[in-house]
Parts: sequence; structure tokens; C-alpha cells
Amino acid sequence: MTSFRTDEKHLSQIPAMQLLANLGYKLLTPEQALKERGGKLGNVLLEGILHQQLARLNRIDYKGNSYPFSEANIHTAIQRLKSVPDDGLRRTNQAIYDLLTLGTALEQSIDGNSRSYNLNYIDWRHPANNAFHLVPEFSVQRSRSEETARPDLVLFVNGIPLVVIECKAANTDVEQAVSQTIRNQHKDYIPQLFTYTQLVMAVNKNAAKYATTGTEAKFWSIWKELEDKDDDIMAAVNTPLNDEQKSLLFTGDFAGSRRHCDDLEKEGSRQITEQDKSIFSLCRPERLLDLAYRFTLFEHGDKKIARYQQYFVVRSTLNRVKQFDGEGKRSGGVIWHTQGSGKSLTMVMLARSLALDPEISSPRILLVTDRIDLDDQLGNTFAACDLSRERATSGSNLVTHLKNKVGIVTTLIHKFDKARIAKKFVDDSPDIFVLADESHRSQYGPLSAKMRRMLPNSCYIGFTGTPLTKKEKNTFAKFGGLIKPHYPNRQAVEDGAVLPLLYEGRLVEMRQDKQAIDKWFDRQTSGLSNQQKADLKRKYARAEELSQADQVIYMQAFDISKHYQDTWQGTGFKAQLVTPSKSAAIRYQEYLQELGMVTSAVVISSPDTRVGHEEVGE
Repeated sequence: MTSFRTDEKHLSQIPAMQLLANLGYKLLTPEQALKERGGKLGNVLLEGILHQQLARLNRIDYKGNSYPFSEANIHTAIQRLKSVPDDGLRRTNQAIYDLLTLGTALEQSIDGNSRSYNLNYIDWRHPANNAFHLVPEFSVQRSRSEETARPDLVLFVNGIPLVVIECKAANTDVEQAVSQTIRNQHKDYIPQLFTYTQLVMAVNKNAAKYATTGTEAKFWSIWKELEDKDDDIMAAVNTPLNDEQKSLLFTGDFAGSRRHCDDLEKEGSRQITEQDKSIFSLCRPERLLDLAYRFTLFEHGDKKIARYQQYFVVRSTLNRVKQFDGEGKRSGGVIWHTQGSGKSLTMVMLARSLALDPEISSPRILLVTDRIDLDDQLGNTFAACDLSRERATSGSNLVTHLKNKVGIVTTLIHKFDKARIAKKFVDDSPDIFVLADESHRSQYGPLSAKMRRMLPNSCYIGFTGTPLTKKEKNTFAKFGGLIKPHYPNRQAVEDGAVLPLLYEGRLVEMRQDKQAIDKWFDRQTSGLSNQQKADLKRKYARAEELSQADQVIYMQAFDISKHYQDTWQGTGFKAQLVTPSKSAAIRYQEYLQELGMVTSAVVISSPDTRVGHEEVGE
């Protein structure tokens, strides 16, 4: 039996390269890659490959004929990608991302007519048209230094570095790989590499985390695959490389490992690891391009890549809305993702995916909420992610936006009431997508009915982050059913996306007969001195002087004070008490202060801004 090696090279780096080669990445030695870089360690683009791919991918259609871009224009396109001004890592990365996803306009003369034509760096919709390469030990010269830093694996698409993978041995915490990747993005290391990257990964045999450029360590995530089959991963992991691939892999630092790896191969298939699963799910060409193109956003300067629940529910929703019923209406549904799991960004990703889907022509998206603050929040999120939207300021204005076929509109649901009265407007297009936030609360009343009469054939997709009652779950049929995968609080807690909520029921004794009170009091004050008991009894007896309603508040305030004092006081934790009304909050504070065991403050929120709630506070 072949001896077992536990180092980073044999347990992580080589298995990753073997898998990536079987996923369609062509191996390049560091020396071959340096030649493609013009021999310059400071250059991170494989310019030879990039030049070849730009010429192959791009053609100009003019009067029924197809023409290539000129050599000068190909050179200009490469220079534009290389010479984006340095404006800090994240802003420079965003500028390059825009170039990669939108392409660049170049002027060219054909038959004496000069016009601008768009050149694309990557064919996002047809992965097979692109060239995928893998370079191990990719040395890059550090900023303002002669030294180099050397990421373990870099993946290139058309000569552009889109992925950096840092590998570790099984006995090394994957967090070290996270820390090393973040360090390499620092201005004193090799930020010029990461201005191009869309995905960064930290892996070892037993664990893997992923993020994107500029992501803080606490936001690196674990990918949980919901579609891939283990048999497919096994096949990719255990398919032997051909001799040409092996000759490229087992060179340089890896030359001495070929015999060991060949011996392992002869012993039969190996089991798949967490590293295998994550690389297969995130790095295979079609998935990588999909994540970068449709599921990567910039919000207030922060770059964000989808979590697995966002990715799969958007894909599931896209498949659903392409199905029509007998009346020509698209199928809708409810997306149920717990609060704190990125619901607003899921809406942005869905809107973007609808806009980019070639099977949906000219979609219009209507974002509907029932509260002013949610309308502001959602609109700001879209604006922060560079998605242009218009806000309906009135019912009449809403109708104007619909008549003008504005791409994205945000509105409060009550605007439909005034719009119907003022305009009697109906838009029967099936290509209007109504994304209803907090749909469990706002989509079952008369205002919703008026919206549906105005937009009878629209596709309705509800979003909620609130645990639903049995009755509310039954109303999924109003939208078309639950869109899977749903993302409950339990899963979010397990993923570390939200903190757990622990519940403990307490019964506060309210009966005023002496025997019951004495028994309850003795139980609550066990362990106190006689003097302490007497002091508390005087305070507790105060309840007899109060009205029945105030007795309840007073005795609950006493129970809260005693429980907090015994359990949490002095630990650094605070407590929050939610009351049914503003007046009750004030009475609670009065009694808490009177009892004197805890200090407290009253926080009163602004008036309810939901539709139908007009009070301004008594």
C-alpha cells in the first residue's frame, strides 16, 4: 500500500489541480504562464491568451456580413483592461467588473463608414466559447517591492484571473487560508491580482470557504450544494489525467510527487472530500460564470457574492416564471427566507436575473411594499447596487411609470387604490413581475385585490422573512405556492447567518390570596437574608394598592427584576422588554424604578407607517 502523506501539496493542492483539469481547465506551468505575461511578474493578465480569445470571440455584423475587430482595436481593448486607474481595491475591482460584464465600445471603419461596436471580454452566456486555464504557484511581484507573493492556484478565463484558491493541509485550520488571502489583497502585497478576481476560496481536505474580493473574514461563507450529485463529483475526481496533463502538472515543485500519485491512482477510486465538493460546485466553468455575471453585486462600495440559498432560490424562481397556465399567466410563488438572510439582496439578484435572461423579453419589475421605511430601504438597496429604478410618488405617478414601461419601479401598495380611482388603468402584460415584500402581511386585503385588477396577468412573487402561521401557509396558493428552497431560521442559525433565539416560558403568579402569595414569595426569595426578604415583601405588597390592570404590570415588573438580578446582572448583558402600548411601557419603567433592582430606559418607536395605520402617537 502506498504511504499516506498529509502535507498541503498532496492532500489539497494536487487533488484540486486534478479535479480542475477534469472540469475543463487547461494546466499551465508557472513558466508557461510567465511567458504569456510578457515575462513580467507584475503583470497578472495572460496577454497572449487574452489577445487570441478577444479576436476569436468578437465579430462585427455589418450589412449582413461579419468582420473581425482590427489588431489595433484588440490591443486597445487589452490596454483598457490593464490601465484602469487605481482607486483602491474595491472601486478598481468594480470598474474592471463593469468592463468584464458590459464590454467596451471601440470605433472601427468598415467600407468607409466609421461606427462604435461593442467588444466583450467573456462570453458569459456560452461558457464553452471561453478558454479556461489553471496556473499553480502563481508568483506576483509585490507593490513597491522586489519580493513576490505566490497564491497556490489561480484560475483564468480568457487569460483574466477570476479565481484565487489558497490550499492548506488537513491539520491546518482553513481560517489561515482565509487570513492569507485577505493579507494578499492588502496594498503592500499583490492587490493588482485581486482587482480582477470574482471568487476567492480557502480550502483543505475537510473544509472550504468562499468569498469575493474585499470580503472581511467574518463574511466568508460555506457553500451547501443543492443540485450536484455525489456520483458526478466522484466521476470528476477519479477520472485519470492523460499523459500530457500529468507532464504539465508534475513539474517544478510537483515533479517529485508523480510516482506517489500514480501509485495512489492504481489503488482505485478515492472518496470525495469537502474540498472536492466546493471546487466542483463553485469553479466548474458554467457555475463560475453564472455566479460572477448574475450573482455578484456592489452595495455601497462592498462587493457581495450570493450565498447558496440566494443562488438556488433565484434559479428556481426563474424556472417557475417561465411556465404559463392555461390563461397565459406566468407561475409565481412565495420565497420564504428568514429575516437576516439577505432577502433584499435576493430581490436584487432576482431582478437582475430577470433582466438578463434571454428567454424573457423586456421584463418590467414592480417592487411593492406596505411601509414607507421598507420602500425606502428596498429602493436604496437597488440604487446602491447600481440598478436604476423609479419611485411611484402617487397613484397617478405609478400609472405614468407603467404607461412608460419603466424597467424597475418601487411603490407602496396603497398607491394602487388611488391609481384605480384616478385612472381606471389596466396593464395586461404577462411580462410584469410584481415582487411583493413582506407578502405575508400585505397581500391578502382589498388593496392587493385592486393591484391584481390593475395588473391582471402579472407574475406575482412574494417575499417574507417571518415564520408563517398555518393559516398564512395555506395562502401560498394566492401566489402560486412555496418556491423552494425555503430558508428557515433553523438553517440560518446553523449557517451562522443569524443568531439563535432561545425561548423560556415563565408563569408569573397573579392570584392575590395570601397563601399562594406566600408560597410564591418564599420560592422566589430562597437564599436571601431575613432583612432582604422583608424589604422585598414591602415592595411586593405594593401590588395590593393598585388597580387590577396595574397589578399585572407591577407583579410582572417584580418578576422581571428578580429574574434579571439573579441571572444576568453583572454579566455585561442587557435585557429588552417589549410592551403592548406606549402607556404600558411608561408604567413598566415607573414600577421597575420603584422596585429599584434594575435600571431602565424607555424607547418608543415612530408611528406605524403600514397602510391603514394613521395614528401619530397619543
